[in-house]
Amino acid sequence: MAAADMTRGSMVRHLVRYSVPLILGNIFQLTYNAVDSMIAGRFIGKEALAAEGMAGPVMNLMILGISGICMGAGVLMSEFYGAGKTEKLRQEMATAVLFGLYFSLSVTVLGIAVAPFILRLSCVPEELMEMTALYLRIVFLGMPFTYFYNALASALKSVGDSRTPLKFLMLSSILNGVLDLIFIGLLGFGIVCSAVTTVVAEAVSACLSVWYVYSRVPVLMPGRGELTINGELLRTTLQYGTVTALQQSCQPLGKLFIQGAVNGLGVDVIAAFNAVNRIDDFACMPEQSISHGITTFAAQNRGAGNRERMHQGFLRGLVLEIGYWICICSIVMLVRRPIVGLFIAGEGAERIVAQGSEYLAMMALFYIFPAFTNGFQGFYRGMGMMKMTLLGTFIQTSLRVVASWLLTSRMGISGVAVACAIGWSAMLMVEVPYYFWCRKRSEWR
Repeated sequence: MAAADMTRGSMVRHLVRYSVPLILGNIFQLTYNAVDSMIAGRFIGKEALAAEGMAGPVMNLMILGISGICMGAGVLMSEFYGAGKTEKLRQEMATAVLFGLYFSLSVTVLGIAVAPFILRLSCVPEELMEMTALYLRIVFLGMPFTYFYNALASALKSVGDSRTPLKFLMLSSILNGVLDLIFIGLLGFGIVCSAVTTVVAEAVSACLSVWYVYSRVPVLMPGRGELTINGELLRTTLQYGTVTALQQSCQPLGKLFIQGAVNGLGVDVIAAFNAVNRIDDFACMPEQSISHGITTFAAQNRGAGNRERMHQGFLRGLVLEIGYWICICSIVMLVRRPIVGLFIAGEGAERIVAQGSEYLAMMALFYIFPAFTNGFQGFYRGMGMMKMTLLGTFIQTSLRVVASWLLTSRMGISGVAVACAIGWSAMLMVEVPYYFWCRKRSEWR
């Protein structure tokens, strides 16, 4: 097992080695999402591209709620691993998996039941309602697989192994893309097939994760009599995980409301917004991956009682975030038009590309803000300060939604870019002073 003890050794090396596999894995996942949108837009039509875009925030709301629970459990497991408490580590693993089984099944049932209601709240055009609801309901069937992959990936990452989840994610993403190309691109199946292939890929990654942890990682495997839900650990997990899930869910919930503002601008604008959202995901995901590295680094050193190393690692993580922003800003500025052009062809394509390109020209500069917000969020998670991560995200999301509704009618989707900058700036105005205030008062727990 490629576990890593982050309580000793080079801080930058640990952060880079941990973050790079996460970045690569997320690139593969996002590549599938982008290819899926490209295939939908080119082979099914702009209606399918718009439908997947409108389903995305709803789907992500549930997925990030699940990953929030898993992330909360992962922080606890990192603390136990850093402190050398292997028995507690296994008990937490058993608690997270068993609780997640019931939780994910509930999410599946709830998602299928409320999908049409939520889509109506987000002002989905009536002509796209049936297609979007069908796609969304099929994807919700894969929620249990999504939970198990995220739970086991969080467990592996908590002991410093971010490479193995990458391998399984790569395999499932490639499988997903190949199945889409065959059944949609070559055989001409519709949007239902796109949803089914997504569920199949999720099932493959979940099954591989279960097999690997069971056969290769004994430190995470509960022994006889340990495969039970520990009440005390469950309470702490839910305390961490529920707040983290709320924080994780704020973003897609905000996107859902923002999508409602965009939906009133017509199919062409909806399609353009879906395309640039995929590109935004590519641009921001490495910043989030570095943030997860900061989380694990801080949690392990917190468990070991290494306070000063904890802060030094955080500052080095921020330097990595800034370096990445310089690279991604330059790339997006140079290739924004041809990238948007990959998502659409046929009637209205030039208008869609023009709108998307204008949006990305602004966002390339604004990516500096999430570089910092993700860094601070990662540190606060590692410290167990989940309420602070929720507060920051709530402020950012609320302001972004309000500003989007005020600006899109005048500026189109470029108004969403300005709204994002407003939200991120407000978030930093809260999180940065709080960090220095807490450090000055020595209130880190």
